[in-house]
Amino acid sequence: MYCKRDILEYKPDAIILVDYPGFNLKIAKFAKVHNIKVFYYISPKVWAWNKARAYKIKRYVNELLVIFPFEVDFYEKIGVKVTYVGNPLLDEISRADINLEYKNEKPIIALLPGSRRQEINSILPEMLKVVEYFPDYQFIIAGVYPFSEKYYQSFIKEKNVAVVFNQTYGLIKNSQAAVVTSGTASLEAALFRLPQVVCYKTNWVTYIFAKILVRTRFISLVNILVDRLVVTELIQGDCNKENIKNELQAILNQANNMLTDYDKVIKLLNKEGASKNAAKFIVQSI
Repeated sequence: MYCKRDILEYKPDAIILVDYPGFNLKIAKFAKVHNIKVFYYISPKVWAWNKARAYKIKRYVNELLVIFPFEVDFYEKIGVKVTYVGNPLLDEISRADINLEYKNEKPIIALLPGSRRQEINSILPEMLKVVEYFPDYQFIIAGVYPFSEKYYQSFIKEKNVAVVFNQTYGLIKNSQAAVVTSGTASLEAALFRLPQVVCYKTNWVTYIFAKILVRTRFISLVNILVDRLVVTELIQGDCNKENIKNELQAILNQANNMLTDYDKVIKLLNKEGASKNAAKFIVQSI
């Protein structure tokens, strides 16, 4: 109510929406009714599920500015005006501090268990089961706030595993391989050319619903971008000690093909300055 009131009082030439479809599509509809031009930057992942929202975007959004090249084809097929402006991760990585304060003589294997409690609770225990099979490596978890050192230690217990906070890019840059929970971290690892195994595990009810709703062949952004299997995906029952151990050993021994495919991913994204590009597009359009 307050947002709609402020829009009417301010009388903008255009509204810029960013991600967050639950709220933003309601505002887009409101703006359309009042003849206010709508730009939407960073598309909701309707190509993965809930395609009905794509048609709402078609009805209420004047220009959609996307951060993955494959989204252009998806939206053009249903008649949405869409432009690829680049991916913000490229800019974030170019500005990032890639130092790692943790000092260790052994080569490092990074564990990136995600940022949601349910993900960490389900996946980190499986990741940690393989530590004993790689005594020549130091395993380090990329810790994220608001979780504490104590929280991660409740999983680690007596294992020789470290945790670092606010150093994810430094950890990725200085590691030999990674075990990664599916999500943005998978793409980040690819952009740093770090060999990885992708994992995902949740409760069975959520998994069954996801199987019904999700429309992509893959869960990793790396695989989705090139539309084929580049990084191994260990999902649900396949996310277990034996599989993680075997896949991790395989990429430590030989990852040349994966690195070559990473270069294709980097080339596909190949446009820095996503937010600046979006801003320029909007100003020129207005």
